[in-house]
Amino acid sequence: MNDVAIVLLAGLGAAVSFGSGDFSGGVATKRDPVVRVVALAHVLSFVAFALLAVLTRERAPSLADLAWGALAGVGGLIGLASLYRGLALGPMGVVAATSAVLAAAVPVLVSVALGQVLGFVQLVGMILALVGVVVLTRDASTGRGGVLLAVSAGLGFGAFFVFLGQTTPGSVFWPLVVARFVSGSVMLVLAVRGSGLKPAAPNPIVASSVLDALGNVLFVLAAQTGRLAEASVLSNVYPAFTVLLAWAVLKERLRRDQWWGLAVTLIAVPLVAWRT
Repeated sequence: MNDVAIVLLAGLGAAVSFGSGDFSGGVATKRDPVVRVVALAHVLSFVAFALLAVLTRERAPSLADLAWGALAGVGGLIGLASLYRGLALGPMGVVAATSAVLAAAVPVLVSVALGQVLGFVQLVGMILALVGVVVLTRDASTGRGGVLLAVSAGLGFGAFFVFLGQTTPGSVFWPLVVARFVSGSVMLVLAVRGSGLKPAAPNPIVASSVLDALGNVLFVLAAQTGRLAEASVLSNVYPAFTVLLAWAVLKERLRRDQWWGLAVTLIAVPLVAWRT
């Protein structure tokens, strides 16, 4: 299988997993504090990643890979905590789409800072992404707190993608183990000192953990092809799946112009990473 096929399949697979996992996490934070949700989800995925690393006999990681994993853990912690709280404030589609655009744009901007020249299609994508975000968030009834949390989530996830994208091919699970150790330990301490770890709704927490873990693995596989921007952008079309689940399960409704904003935003995502 060539690199393009891997990026497409793994990137879109990550999007399905992230979107479904974020929906489950948002549902969980309606019953449990976000600190508890993230702590339990990350502890579960830490155990899963460690077991997979051992069972697959993945080679010992380099110090650089461990460092990238730790930095990714910090970014992911900020991103996930902000996103789950933002999803609880809602509407889910607005929060998820805003964070996704920023998370997709950050790796592209980093690539530009490192010397990559943006093409015309990518510039069009950037403009469309900004327009889509403005349309999605211009209604004050969505809540200022949700918008600010979505921005925080997008920047955190963007950093997460950039850092994980620096790991060497073949080193998949160990960097994720370190990332989850960093984020999980912090949230575990906060949860124990706060509301405790006993969940009111364990099922959506478990679902969010499993789905988010799967999304992370698929993203790393896509990014290690050397196409970080494409992998990040494809992974970040996940709001389509979050919105679909919110519509089907929670009967959530968006205004017509917000649906147009969501459509423009999602169209912009692949354009941002277009390479000629």
